[in-house]
Amino acid sequence: MPLVSRLSTTPVKGTALHHPQSVTVTGNGVPENRRFHLVDARRRLFNGKHHGPLVQLTAEFDPRDEQLRLHVPDRPPVVGPTTTLGEAVRTDFYGRGVDGHLVEGPWSAALSDFVGQEVHLVAVDRPGDAVDVHPVTLISTATLEHLRRVTPDGERLDHRRFRMLMEVDGCGVHEEDTWAGRRVRIGGVTVQVVGPVPRCVVTNENPDSGAVDFGTLKAIVRYRGELATDLSTPVAHLPDNGAVVLGMYATVERPGDIALGDPVELVDETAVQPA
Repeated sequence: MPLVSRLSTTPVKGTALHHPQSVTVTGNGVPENRRFHLVDARRRLFNGKHHGPLVQLTAEFDPRDEQLRLHVPDRPPVVGPTTTLGEAVRTDFYGRGVDGHLVEGPWSAALSDFVGQEVHLVAVDRPGDAVDVHPVTLISTATLEHLRRVTPDGERLDHRRFRMLMEVDGCGVHEEDTWAGRRVRIGGVTVQVVGPVPRCVVTNENPDSGAVDFGTLKAIVRYRGELATDLSTPVAHLPDNGAVVLGMYATVERPGDIALGDPVELVDETAVQPA
């Protein structure tokens, strides 16, 4: 039986990933995953596509006291509460408006100094909203290993380049693609698999430095071509036109907990036809 083999989250979108032993999943996804994101001076989304070295930052968030600790290379950690909110903003996430508020405190100055331009930390009003399209992403270990095998120098394709919520071991190459339109039970959670995840230029960036150092998008296209996406959600601007896909999106039908080693199993025997 397929099992959950890795979980990846981060409290600030675009920063270094954490790999927890378990996560709690609500109807809107993992509340502490991408609890915050960045906007530029014009209040536009600012992420790894605009500044790859964001992955050099490590963010730690404690939901009990809402304290955020931001580790910046070669500088003391930036620490403080995230409870003092300022200006209300609506950020365009590829055609989907996400409501939030600027977070008052030391964040904007430290982050602006690091990236070399004005940016601000935003707390989403509804935890889970700061994902690109759907709250759950998954990919099989076999798919990642296959991509490495068929790609010259493919050992450089670290799993972190794809920034998926979960990885599943014990299934075939691209078996997860066959789950589109189907319900899948993952530990205590049931999800509806929607469709493929469009990949963007962030996959070309080194997950430690953020520097562009590999043609990951070209590697995907080289062996599987450009595949049309069907996300069952209207979005105005998919990442890099949504032509290159790897991994799957899902929505949450039954909230609960997911831990490493939890079984992953299809709930229904046939695909669920979209309404």
